Amino acid sequence: MDGLATLPARARLNDEEVAPQTVAPALPESSPLDMPVQSLAAHTPAPRPPSRRAVLFARRTFVIGGAGLMTAFAAYEMYRVLEVGGLTVLEALVLGLFVVLFAWIGFSFTNALGGAIAVLGRSTGELGITPGAALPSLSQRTAILMPTYNEAPARVFAGLQATYESIEATGAIEAFDFFILSDTTSADVWIAEEAEFLALRARTGGAGRIFYRRRVRNTDRKAGNIGEWVTRFGGAYECMLVLDADSVMNGDCVVRIASAMECNPRVGLIQTLPVIVGGRTLFARMQQFAGRLYGPLIARGLGWWHGPDSNYWGHNAIIRTRAFAGCAGLPHLQGRKPFGGHILSHDFVEAALMRRGGWAVHMVPWLEGSYEEGPPSLTDLAVRDRRWCQGNLQHAAVLTGRGLNPVSRLHMLTGIGSYVTAPLWLAMLLAGLLTALQARFVPPDYFPSQFSLFPSWPAQDPIRAAWVFAGTMAVLLLPKFIGYGLMLWQRSERTGFGGGFRALAGLLAETLIAGLAAPVMMLAQSAAVAGILAGHDGGWQPQRRDDGSVSVRETLRHFLPHTLFGLLLGVAALAISLPLLLWMTPVVLGLLLAIPLVVWTGGVRNSFRGLLAIPEEANPPPVLQRAWELTRQIGGGEEPEESVARLAGEPELLAAHRAMLPNEGLRPAGDHAPERLVARAKAEDAPDLAAALASLNPREKAAALGDAQALGRLLELARR
Repeated sequence: MDGLATLPARARLNDEEVAPQTVAPALPESSPLDMPVQSLAAHTPAPRPPSRRAVLFARRTFVIGGAGLMTAFAAYEMYRVLEVGGLTVLEALVLGLFVVLFAWIGFSFTNALGGAIAVLGRSTGELGITPGAALPSLSQRTAILMPTYNEAPARVFAGLQATYESIEATGAIEAFDFFILSDTTSADVWIAEEAEFLALRARTGGAGRIFYRRRVRNTDRKAGNIGEWVTRFGGAYECMLVLDADSVMNGDCVVRIASAMECNPRVGLIQTLPVIVGGRTLFARMQQFAGRLYGPLIARGLGWWHGPDSNYWGHNAIIRTRAFAGCAGLPHLQGRKPFGGHILSHDFVEAALMRRGGWAVHMVPWLEGSYEEGPPSLTDLAVRDRRWCQGNLQHAAVLTGRGLNPVSRLHMLTGIGSYVTAPLWLAMLLAGLLTALQARFVPPDYFPSQFSLFPSWPAQDPIRAAWVFAGTMAVLLLPKFIGYGLMLWQRSERTGFGGGFRALAGLLAETLIAGLAAPVMMLAQSAAVAGILAGHDGGWQPQRRDDGSVSVRETLRHFLPHTLFGLLLGVAALAISLPLLLWMTPVVLGLLLAIPLVVWTGGVRNSFRGLLAIPEEANPPPVLQRAWELTRQIGGGEEPEESVARLAGEPELLAAHRAMLPNEGLRPAGDHAPERLVARAKAEDAPDLAAALASLNPREKAAALGDAQALGRLLELARR
């Protein structure tokens, strides 16, 4: 077993010795669980979990049918706008794009109405979860999994410790084990993780229930990370609670969803609603304000009509381990990247496969105590969106899978639509501009192919167009004001947002800034879709958490094209007519201001702090207070120390590191990894440590720290 096995009475470290010590294993005994790869082409039907089908049918008819009726009415009105003088090809294109895009926002609107019905109906208590009631006792074991990839270790472990202590305060800690599942590739971050792991055990006394494992190969990224744990240790746990590196959950929430899994044996997954917290930049604070004010309304709507056919967002969710193992082994898609290979946006597909296997998937957005963080800048959001875009577009190959629930297919369609709509908005914008250009400069056709008493030329109804625009904006913005109204209805929420007037000012400020950022994200997502269709893989980058500041050079590289496009768009609109430019001002202005907007909203400052307050900021829950306090104490924002020097200077950490290496750092038979062999050679040839480290690239350095021979040579150089 690769783990921190009990060390001998005296451990040799090259020519130096450390005092006798005994360290608890880094991993428990293996408990394998088979996780077969699922087929998308074949499936044996499974029984459906019990649900209120008539009620769900009525709710889905309200949401989906209501969106359809709204779209039909809007399409008719838009047709009346454009059909004056007959439809041209460009006008027909505008109409088609409008229908698709209005259906998208209409669906969001009716979902928000469903959320309002759920909130006003106080529909909580599903699955036997009753907030405020006495905490239930637990009889089954649950593993809490914290995957991490090149994150700041102190920050990750501070959040995990806060969650651990909150569960411990409930008296139910004996039902949980904790696993840090590292896919980290940076050698310095890796060693810092090991040091924080040992420190976390020491601070909590959790040596028997806190474990650490780092994978040498990041096969299939996060999905592979979780899958590897399931096949090695999943047999010992009825459930697993999957977190993200920035997740924090309080003990009350964790115990209640664990109890719900015990009480509902056909439930395979329960997804909580993570509240975005901890924002330090204006951009992050905007996100957390919007997520806290409007997010619960949207999530309540989803839970209202999804029922047991809900979705999985990849973290802050509890999963029945054997259901996941038996149904959610992801296949590799055929073809090359970016569409082929392993599935990036794995969570939607895992939920769909579990649902196909007969397991219920529920969402409990009304249960408090689940938290996460958001990207600190527009740049970070664009980078993350590029990866999510690629993963969501891959779902096109999964949509046709045999036996999938229709609602699961709809989840994937909406995921695809969340990115495809960006180039559609751009296409509609350009088609509308060309239509105006056609109406302005194309002369009437005095000799049409069919007899007519009047010439035919492109024309639109400006009065009706204004009403269609106003109606579209109302459908787009009303969910925000519905969320605001529901907040006013709840006194504790109203107080947490700083009162009704301050919350309204925050709503208006967030809407204004988000409106300016919308065309920037439209271009960014359109470019992402185009790049993916052209065959470019987005890769896997670690996320930033605090400061969203980006150098001027990097900002120009990302957003100068947006500015130039906005300038071109404005000049083209002005060349046609001043009224057209005024109509397009929100889009043109957002693009022209892209660079200052990114710089202004991405830096750490107190901008809009009074306007964008949320309840968790005004009165932080104890688990968040503890997480932030621990992050400050440990030093969550500091760069990790150089790993070789640290190992050379901390013999106990070195002994623990060596004990955690698979196969004690020896090369297993058949392992001919080039980076390991190259690292050995470079370390052997180097005259000193500085030269050795300078010669190793990041992959080689990590390989050297995992190889007993290369590590020994580097330590020898360090001690010189």
